[in-house]
Amino acid sequence: MSIVPTPASTTIPIRNGRPDYDLAAALPKVSPEAQAKARSSARDFEAMFLNSMFSQMTSGLKGEGPFGDTVGTGVWRSMLTEQYSQTIAKSGGVGIASDVFRTLILQQANAKA
Repeated sequence: MSIVPTPASTTIPIRNGRPDYDLAAALPKVSPEAQAKARSSARDFEAMFLNSMFSQMTSGLKGEGPFGDTVGTGVWRSMLTEQYSQTIAKSGGVGIASDVFRTLILQQANAKA
């Protein structure tokens, strides 16, 4: 999520290339601690989704090399896909975390209204 400065020295979050005024209005209503927790939860959710996707992508691989068909391959492959998904989610992911974060913040702000 990128942020664009405005003349009043406030920042407006950007969503799909446009200012997200709903999120900008909701953020002040939610405490910084709750925002940090929502951001962490959103990133964890994206990592879980990516791990599931990578697990499905590699489940049918057989052959030689790191995805060979040996006794320990299943355990090794699951650890590898988990690390891939965590790394991708921490480095910006595929966009799921930002939408989940937005939804969590809007729900919390609306609950306080």
